[in-house]
Amino acid sequence: MVRWLTAACAALALLLPSTALAGLTRAENGLLREMNRVRAAHGLRPLRFDPRLERAARAHTHTMIATGSFSHGAFGSRMLRFAVRGRLAGENLAWGSGGDGSARAIVAAWLASPVHRANLLRPSFRRVGVGDLVAVFQGVAGAHVVTADFAG
Repeated sequence: MVRWLTAACAALALLLPSTALAGLTRAENGLLREMNRVRAAHGLRPLRFDPRLERAARAHTHTMIATGSFSHGAFGSRMLRFAVRGRLAGENLAWGSGGDGSARAIVAAWLASPVHRANLLRPSFRRVGVGDLVAVFQGVAGAHVVTADFAG
């Protein structure tokens, strides 16, 4: 089972040029491509990689893993700390292991949730950063812990 949370304004999708992919893990790259595939299927433009959002997302994923917590925490403060700019910002969280930790399963879970679906398909979000790290999380080995931070 994929576990997920959403902030008030969150969504994500991404198709990255090869130069932007250099700093992403394989899991992050797969998740971003899956989100952009879904956005394209709904006639939406892909999200662009944003290094500030990427740093914010990874930092939050690291924090959740280190503390064993699964919450947005001080989202607004984090966006300020990483100098994220834009009129809108949002966040989706998820975690799962095995098949439930795959990019397809995580995006499918977001699509099945009205709030996450709205965020994922929000046309005004244009930039994204994703932190998808594998760790022992809440007693589960090999869990993908995901933070997706968006701005528009």
